[in-house]
Amino acid sequence: MAAALALAERGRGRTAPNPNVGCVVVRDGRVVGRGWTQPGGRPHAEAMALAMAGDAAKGATVYVTLEPCAHASPRGPACSDLLVAAGVAQVVIALGDPDPRTDGQGIARLRAAGIAVTEGMMAEEARRSMAGFLTRRASGRPHVTLKLATSLDGCIARADGESKWITGDAARAHAHLERARHEAILVGRGTAEADAPRLDVRLGGLEQHSPRRLLMTRHRGDHEHWEWVDSPAAIAGLDRIDHVLVEGGAGAASAFLADDLVDRLLLYRAPILIGGGRPALGDIGLAHLAEAHGRWRLHDARMLGIDRLEIYERTR
Repeated sequence: MAAALALAERGRGRTAPNPNVGCVVVRDGRVVGRGWTQPGGRPHAEAMALAMAGDAAKGATVYVTLEPCAHASPRGPACSDLLVAAGVAQVVIALGDPDPRTDGQGIARLRAAGIAVTEGMMAEEARRSMAGFLTRRASGRPHVTLKLATSLDGCIARADGESKWITGDAARAHAHLERARHEAILVGRGTAEADAPRLDVRLGGLEQHSPRRLLMTRHRGDHEHWEWVDSPAAIAGLDRIDHVLVEGGAGAASAFLADDLVDRLLLYRAPILIGGGRPALGDIGLAHLAEAHGRWRLHDARMLGIDRLEIYERTR
């Protein structure tokens, strides 16, 4: 299942509105097929893996990160039907599919065909992997990651606005990888006008995965090459976007936090002190200090060169 989850990450940020799923077919202790959801949502991971396995799928065990779909589409058959037709012996599933067109029906169809089904393997990891799809289903909006790159004293720039570069090469490369894993990237009007950011992916081999650029503003002005939203809540109306990366500045970051729309926080901290600089955040609407506690859970921490990355997830 860990291998299937790793494959699923290859599709993250490019499969909306479909989930990014990974699948591995194993027979006699050997991987005979593997697949992941392709850009645009089709073919599905199971179809890719079964096509690779061919006749070797008969009697095999299939590991898939989401319940195989039960609905046919003009773009392809139901994956549960494909698995039945292939004659697999067992299907191990990380997570059930909340889509009402499947939601248990895929598992029921497999069991009705005599296929053994195991559910819940590495379910938490699968929820994290498909956070965009699941957040859209549960909350009707994209999953939001907020990126902050700060000094040790919480500044994102000097008082005069100078901010290039607070973090080093390794941290910036990681941030570009994160961009490639999101359908859209958002900044506020002040950042767009002050920095004229490209907001693209500048990693070899991933340049084509640059996200759509979003500008949060009530005044469109001369930014004709951007997509606009006038508030954090407006991201719910964005088509084919399940992951949004908020990169700045302090106004946009504070607005998303004040509306409690941040699900994941990337905090890059450089070993520098600025003093008297521009703070990473403004008012985020806390009436009492007690409200700040218990909201964030540390998921990961690592060093990126001389900088430290901490990844927090919103506790809901």
